Amino acid sequence: MGYCVFMLRPDSIYDDSPAEQYQFPKQYLGRAQGAVGDWVVYLEPVKLRNTRGYFAIARLRAIIPDPKAPDMFLAMIEPGSYLDFARPVPFSDNTGPIERGLLNEHGRLSGRTQSAVRPISPVDFLRIIEYGLDQNDQILPRLGTEQPAPGLAEDQTLYTGESERERLQQLTSRIARDRTFRQIVLRAYDARCAFTGFKFINGGGRAEVDAAHIRPVQHDGPDIINNGIALSGTAHWMFDRGLISLTDDLEILISRQVNDIDSVKTFINTTGQATPPLRPTDRPHPRFLSWHRENCFKA
Repeated sequence: MGYCVFMLRPDSIYDDSPAEQYQFPKQYLGRAQGAVGDWVVYLEPVKLRNTRGYFAIARLRAIIPDPKAPDMFLAMIEPGSYLDFARPVPFSDNTGPIERGLLNEHGRLSGRTQSAVRPISPVDFLRIIEYGLDQNDQILPRLGTEQPAPGLAEDQTLYTGESERERLQQLTSRIARDRTFRQIVLRAYDARCAFTGFKFINGGGRAEVDAAHIRPVQHDGPDIINNGIALSGTAHWMFDRGLISLTDDLEILISRQVNDIDSVKTFINTTGQATPPLRPTDRPHPRFLSWHRENCFKA
């Protein structure tokens, strides 16, 4: 077993759903097979405008032939293992690529840089997730202002076998994943409740808003930004109980079982539309919104 990088464009022509599957051609089969049972890192191409760099991790459960496409394969992701990074990791910093294994003997980028599927060393893998899953609860910087964490640009020697095991345990810890998910969602929505539009920061600098899963974890909802939404305490309570929901176009729905609809209308957005996240690609996915309407919402 070993770690692997999967390159993924947000506008990919392949049949990709990063929390569920990754499609790739036969030429990459041998490389991908080496990561079965272990973790993969998702990377957006460097040349992509506003690239997120390394942006998520997931555990590779199995690889199967694609029944719909000859000579294509599907890397099947272990349910519940996908996790967006609290902050994306740039492909390189002022000392060179974060993925040091891409350098050749002359210290230049090798042809492996263009490989959509490639193995990655444990040291490079842990360097990436150490930064990407930083647990410092700094959730309010604007997009594009994040700076590399101290020491990211340095070759680090702290990745012993023990620290590797400890870090991998955090990838499956529900407490650690919930904290990372909160950072992801609140940053995406600028710490603003999607239903009310309110943004409250307490005296300690902490946002008074929750990161809610649209499809709950206990019902196989993944820790992916498109399954998350920022909600104030009251909105979160109503959303979980099916008293409010959203259409695929983010129109706010109010259940007929609400006993005081007029009061509810006074605190939700006057437009009747939920406030979207800052990045269009972070919008709630229709698949998760549909699940909430069909399984939670009391129409």
